[in-house]
Amino acid sequence: MAESVVRVAADADMPGVRAVAAHYELLDDWTGMPDFLDAERAFGALVAGEIDGRVAGFGGVLRRGQVVHLGDLFVLPEHQSSGIGRKILDLVLPPGTQRVTFASDDPRALALYIRQGMRPVCPLLYLTCSPAASTRRRTADREKDPQDGPPARGPVEGPRPEAGEPSGVREAAMLDARLSGGDRTTSLRWYAGLPGVTLHVTGAGYAFVRVTGGEDLEVGPVGGETPQDCADALFAAVAAHPGVDEVQVAVPGVHPLLPRLVAGGWAIDDMDTFMTTDPGVVRLDRYLPHPDLG
Repeated sequence: MAESVVRVAADADMPGVRAVAAHYELLDDWTGMPDFLDAERAFGALVAGEIDGRVAGFGGVLRRGQVVHLGDLFVLPEHQSSGIGRKILDLVLPPGTQRVTFASDDPRALALYIRQGMRPVCPLLYLTCSPAASTRRRTADREKDPQDGPPARGPVEGPRPEAGEPSGVREAAMLDARLSGGDRTTSLRWYAGLPGVTLHVTGAGYAFVRVTGGEDLEVGPVGGETPQDCADALFAAVAAHPGVDEVQVAVPGVHPLLPRLVAGGWAIDDMDTFMTTDPGVVRLDRYLPHPDLG
């Protein structure tokens, strides 16, 4: 019988972990910079699963306050259904915590997360569009009467940034903590400092964006005091990067922005299921997560 071991990933485990990630093409957009695996080690936990001396899978989480976001659980195909995934999950998820994940359509994964106390809440749709289509949608959006919630409360206020901190991070993090379920100022500061990442703070909303490979724009996290503030932050961030080939954003199925984006020409490229132990922990009507960072 194959011998399996799970442990918190050490430096020596990272080549094997990255090999598993590469098998699933998880690092394609992170080449040449610190990536989400580094973030999980720094701001959460990364667990490696080894079978007969070789890394066969890994799981990673990021923490925001009391909420644990399960970002990754991947096992090489030849070792799936071996039990290694359950062992990884048992170690990487602290007991008694609020949990969130974006589950694929694999029934085995869904069952595993349900056994961990999470329940499906809504689809998480991955949308793409060209900047020109987004700009047209933004223009049409401004001509509509407000319909997505109460008026904006004005700019998000907070302490002045620390020396070397990207402008607006602490203000955005204060709002993000209320929308995403908990504070993650440190990890947002790390993300904002990466090459190609820009933070847009627009009144009562914020949007982080990253240019990937010089051609595409990955948007998220995005949030606002109201659904309209969230939409305004998204459109403002996209409009600030007109030279990219494609814009990518993850939208919860219950967000009021979703039908407007689809009607405006955004295409649905993929879909996960948003799962959590507490349906009220994330404000899904005014928040757009980052696909890897939650």
